Amino acid sequence: MKAIAVLVLCEHTYVHVFVGAGEAVTDAEIKALSETLYALDSNKASASELIIDIQTLVSNSETSSQIDRSPKPLFRYVDENTLFSKPTYAALLSVLDNYNRMTGVAEDFSSQQLAEQEKFVRETMTNTDLGREFFAFLYTKGIYKSEEEFTEDLKMMWFGLYSRNKQLDSSGFEHIFAGEIKGGKVSGFHNWIRFYLIEKSGKLNYYSHSFNGPWTTYPDVLGMQFMWDGYYKQVGSSVIGSSPEFDFAIYSLCYITRPGKQCHLSVGGKALIIQTYTWDNSFYGDGKKFIGSAFPSTP
Repeated sequence: MKAIAVLVLCEHTYVHVFVGAGEAVTDAEIKALSETLYALDSNKASASELIIDIQTLVSNSETSSQIDRSPKPLFRYVDENTLFSKPTYAALLSVLDNYNRMTGVAEDFSSQQLAEQEKFVRETMTNTDLGREFFAFLYTKGIYKSEEEFTEDLKMMWFGLYSRNKQLDSSGFEHIFAGEIKGGKVSGFHNWIRFYLIEKSGKLNYYSHSFNGPWTTYPDVLGMQFMWDGYYKQVGSSVIGSSPEFDFAIYSLCYITRPGKQCHLSVGGKALIIQTYTWDNSFYGDGKKFIGSAFPSTP
């Protein structure tokens, strides 16, 4: 049965619920689960492991100007030895370099690269307390009947290829975590680790930020303007300092329960919004939709 989003009246307030494979998932349950996942994110960066320099704040009307208002890099320090040696970070790094960023160029994965995709899902979702808690919630709601069904669906949802420009050239993972170039502009690109690595390589120039989340520790949320090797991103928001499993879980949670909508989370007692988009031009499985995009913002 295809899932549909409906509104129900509950004590004089409208609550979005998800109706489909399992029981309804309420906004309150999503917020409670996101707080639990936040508490379980033992691999997030600490203040001593990650230092950023956000520099210039611009208004929304200035984000299209393509002016470099921040002379220094965004990332001042990242403790790679500590963070990148963690299994989930290492799994992410192994997948990030498997893509051609240009839409219109077909992706062709080797057996090793396919194995790296599977390892990323396994390391983040089955080998961490955060991932196991996320699955347990979806299992109790009847959305997945087994851990195998859960991980197989995530692999297709995130890594299944579809066409943004006449080729099997894109996927939810590439768009959101790795970033793409489409129509002469940066498309997607919502992962802080990817940002740091390309900035470190000298191919990314941080220009400014248009919003900064209310958090005083990591994870935080930042809306960034930057130039990636000649291509501009007007607002590229990312959760900063979170672990790969946290990003993967909250984006998946919001896509599964609020596909194509704003999804309201609570992280450390503060509001976080994830906007997701479905890919409507092609399908997998029994009419399921791939992830088109997902990115964070604050109210």
